[in-house]
Amino acid sequence: MIRIFNHYVHRAALRGIIFDLGLVLLAAMAAVSLNLGSINDAVPLAGKHVVSFAACLLLINSASGLYETTASGTLGRSLARGVVVLLVALPLTYAIFGLLPASFVDRTSIQLSMMAGVSALILRRAYLAHVSGAPVKQTRIMIFGAGPAAQVVGATLRRMDPNADIVGYLAGPNERETAVPANEILEPTGTLPEMAQRLGVEEIVVALTERRAGSMPLRQLLDCKVSGTKVYDLNTHFEKTLGQIRIDFLSASWLIFGDGFNQGAWRTAVKRVFDIVCATVLCVLTAPIMAVAAVLIKLESAGPVLYRQERVGQNGRTFSIAKFRSMRTDAEKDGKPRWASANDDRVTRIGLIIRRLRIDELPQLFNVLRGDMSLVGPRPERPFFVDQLTQEIPFYALRHSVKPGVTGWAQVRYPYGATVEDSQEKLQYDLYYVKNHTLFLDLVVLMETVGVVLTGKGAR
Repeated sequence: MIRIFNHYVHRAALRGIIFDLGLVLLAAMAAVSLNLGSINDAVPLAGKHVVSFAACLLLINSASGLYETTASGTLGRSLARGVVVLLVALPLTYAIFGLLPASFVDRTSIQLSMMAGVSALILRRAYLAHVSGAPVKQTRIMIFGAGPAAQVVGATLRRMDPNADIVGYLAGPNERETAVPANEILEPTGTLPEMAQRLGVEEIVVALTERRAGSMPLRQLLDCKVSGTKVYDLNTHFEKTLGQIRIDFLSASWLIFGDGFNQGAWRTAVKRVFDIVCATVLCVLTAPIMAVAAVLIKLESAGPVLYRQERVGQNGRTFSIAKFRSMRTDAEKDGKPRWASANDDRVTRIGLIIRRLRIDELPQLFNVLRGDMSLVGPRPERPFFVDQLTQEIPFYALRHSVKPGVTGWAQVRYPYGATVEDSQEKLQYDLYYVKNHTLFLDLVVLMETVGVVLTGKGAR
């Protein structure tokens, strides 16, 4: 993992992005240079076209999830996703190189050659996205602990991180409770550094349930780190590998004395300018979509096109949110707030479509322009649910230290939740965002949001 502006990125994904970007730039410049006979003539005439083409292709590939390192299912499914990307990328390639100046001898040959190159690159990337789910070299991890905390670490890594190879659990000296399989507990032979070297351990995750004096061999852990074995505590490891902050065993001291939570005036100003510019552009681009949605909603059922609800924003301040109405007008006729559920019978036919494509969220762009919301941030919840969740989930109120967002890290990482347990899972991603948010992370979230919208993932 590589940390870029507080956000962790898989090395394999970064290598893929750099390789593809370099290859696309070289191929495009070669094509236009051969057409003119000189690279010196090609750069001033076609440089902006080549750069625009490379940037658009990178955005499309990233938004579609082709650089994700987790398994994406069958090879056929990965290639199908590649074909969908091609349906967007090929017309765009044809259009960009069709805008080359008339001084080019044969623009059609450039267009066709670049479309062929793009096809090969995207299909190759789709295949690599599939095989990356079974990495050639996994990271060998020893979990220091054998109690409930260690069990959570092991189970989560096996479920969510294909790069993790757990060599076993080493029980702490004062641990009385064992929660992991007995056959996976390592026999303590020699010192901790000696065991790590003998087993080829690359990372040690400290997941001790009992941390009182004498429970943690600090000197031996330091020796492991000095000798090249990475040592992480439970929360840092999850933050690095899975982009979440687990709250099962989270302590306030880890949040207080760790880094992050940089919400100074400069960051706030940059985020606000970014929000205004992007929301304005999106309002203009999506105006026809919003107009069509409004007409269809009005034609299908009586009632308002928009509905407004009170939501909790930054610092606990409430505000009125606007969304396209996707449910019947009597959705909560008993007056009791309810989460949306799978196959919810309150959702209208048009509502089902606009919810799946996230069109119902578009009016929130005006909340962004008013300053109630940000483009990226935690999902704004209703006061009824906030009161309930604040009492039941520790650290829940921390998500209100930033403005809520139209989209967010939790929304693209975890499907729609309709239970307290779902809210707790999503909070772990929200805490990661609140702690590490930067403009770079906002851009990552926006690119992943495009993929979520195109696939309808997690919609209800």
